[in-house]
Amino acid sequence: MKLRAGTTASWLQIAPMALILVGLVIVPLLMIVTVSFMDYGFAEVIPEFIWDNYIDIFSQLTLDLYAKTFKFVAIVWAITLLLGFTISYYLVFHVRSSAMRAICMAACAIPFWTSGPIRMISWVPLLGREGLVNQALLHLHVVDQPISWLLYSDFSVIIVYVNMLTLAMLGPIANSMAKIDHSLVHAARDQGANEWQIITMVILPLVKPGIAIGSIFIVTAVMGDWFIVKQMGGGQINTAVGAITTELNAFQYPPAAAKSVVMLAIVLAFVVALLRLVDIRKELAN
Repeated sequence: MKLRAGTTASWLQIAPMALILVGLVIVPLLMIVTVSFMDYGFAEVIPEFIWDNYIDIFSQLTLDLYAKTFKFVAIVWAITLLLGFTISYYLVFHVRSSAMRAICMAACAIPFWTSGPIRMISWVPLLGREGLVNQALLHLHVVDQPISWLLYSDFSVIIVYVNMLTLAMLGPIANSMAKIDHSLVHAARDQGANEWQIITMVILPLVKPGIAIGSIFIVTAVMGDWFIVKQMGGGQINTAVGAITTELNAFQYPPAAAKSVVMLAIVLAFVVALLRLVDIRKELAN
């Protein structure tokens, strides 16, 4: 009797979250999947089962859009990982004062006190043809004419991604690194290990959960973004999410739904692969 009462209480506790999950996640996702298999006309969805929306994804144009997205993901992930790991390592193992470490971490977060669009647009007067960077290069006689590829290019998109997302990688890595017992590092040094060996053989294996969590943040953010690409690419760069947005604006819901389902499947596959390689739940539990 007590066991049944306990089971009922458990179900009642999870019921509100389960209802929210089903109503706001599962049901809309099922609707998107269903629509992705339907035909369409101008501003209408025709309830006929077809595979064409998924077959079109394998067209060269769409594959190029996905390739562009994966390119941004790979570059931004690599740069943010390098920056996040380096800054975290310096703060945790080379800044001895806890107060100074907290001040440095706060300094890393200060830019995020302003809104994302403002931080993004602030790069325009820096990278434009008449911007501060070009003016400085011209003044120093490094170049003879303004550099055009600094703005509205892949470079500007990656710069803004790194600026916006580095903290999302730095935070989990710093959290994992702060849990490492410094006596392990001292012991490695006593055994004659150099700095590189300490990083690769002691610290890196212990911060894998933090790297995994930060990687999930970075990959999902870049894969699902279109605003930064649109603004910093000057309308000259397109990605898979940009194509989805264009189709939605044209009321072409089935092909947009199909691309969304494929994008979701890719992200879920990435997360599942990380969960198999790294025990993220242990990191979250600690």
